[in-house]
Amino acid sequence: MIFTGIVKSGKGDFSFWLDKLAEHYTRKLGVKLFPGTLNVHLINQSYRIPSDCIRLEKEEYGGTVSVSIGKCRIFGREAFILRTDSDTGKLGDSPESILEIASDVNFRQTYGLKDEDVVEVEIEDTGN
Repeated sequence: MIFTGIVKSGKGDFSFWLDKLAEHYTRKLGVKLFPGTLNVHLINQSYRIPSDCIRLEKEEYGGTVSVSIGKCRIFGREAFILRTDSDTGKLGDSPESILEIASDVNFRQTYGLKDEDVVEVEIEDTGN
């Protein structure tokens, strides 16, 4: 299924955690993630990460928040949707209408993306 959304700036929280927990994400996903996510606000769609997704549990790294991880593709590249259990949404959008996408590259630099660009994200299992 193809999801369409608009690129928007985030607060940079995931950058810090992806860098700090790089070993844990690499162990879980088999790829070293770039320390940052691409925030994609879906247009008239929502995505609920399936209950059988990959999980980084807070107990695994001694933290306070667990993360659900769903697989996707963007620009033909394997990527991952990250959503913390404590996510309450951003800029007035619900968590299900925002995709925080991580991969092994900086999407903005690699693909020349800027805020308000429209992108497509391919997700095999919508979980809905």
